[in-house]
Amino acid sequence: MTLPNQPKKIVRDAKVLAQQELATDVFFLVVEAPEIARFARAGQFVQLRILSGDFTLRRPVGVAAVNEKKGSIAFIYRVVGKGTRALSELMPGEIVNVLGPLGHGFAMQYEHPLIVGGGMGLSPLLYYAAVMQGKADVLMGGKTAEELFWKNLFDDLCGQCFLTTDDGSLGTKGFTTTVLPELLEKGSYDVVVTCGPEIMMRGVAKIAKEHGIPCEVSLEKRMACGLGACLSCSIDTTDGQRKKVCKDGPVFPAEEVFA
Repeated sequence: MTLPNQPKKIVRDAKVLAQQELATDVFFLVVEAPEIARFARAGQFVQLRILSGDFTLRRPVGVAAVNEKKGSIAFIYRVVGKGTRALSELMPGEIVNVLGPLGHGFAMQYEHPLIVGGGMGLSPLLYYAAVMQGKADVLMGGKTAEELFWKNLFDDLCGQCFLTTDDGSLGTKGFTTTVLPELLEKGSYDVVVTCGPEIMMRGVAKIAKEHGIPCEVSLEKRMACGLGACLSCSIDTTDGQRKKVCKDGPVFPAEEVFA
């Protein structure tokens, strides 16, 4: 949901308020950015630019949490290269440049959503869960119990929390798609929202469609500008049109992107 008076973009230098390692190479970053916090919606993202070093391109990261009273916005990201490694080394008091909020977020009119996430795809779903104020349940999957540190983050935000692991070390052995059909048959869910590996999202969208439940998917693509100008994140949709993940998404109705 986007407010009518939401600005096209805000660019601000933001002070780092906190940086915490949640798991191996996974970090929780909080920055002070009151204007962006005011307008950010669940499912949107920002582009971060590291001011130190030789970094020219911004890094897109989903909004994981917002505190309007404190004027802060938070992100959860994984170190995958030099840029994110430099980001992880920022200390409280240092500065990072933030462009956002960007993109199209989740629809918020539903009463009983089921959140389905895997890996770092759970990051933007965390803010969605917070905004839904306990109306949503969550189904999350990981390879091992260690990867499901997310449970502690979602527990206070959701009604029920369902877990799957590839090795069976926590929750049900298997994938999110292993238990999803049973949950949709037993629950009274009016929407499924999902983010994670594409193969998982395709499976989730297919199962939701079979049960006649709307599904929204949040896509992740490499992007440079985040504003729809560079076209690096363009995708083909099911109606034959080309769309931009950064501007038309990252959230799409599943039927628009998965046949």
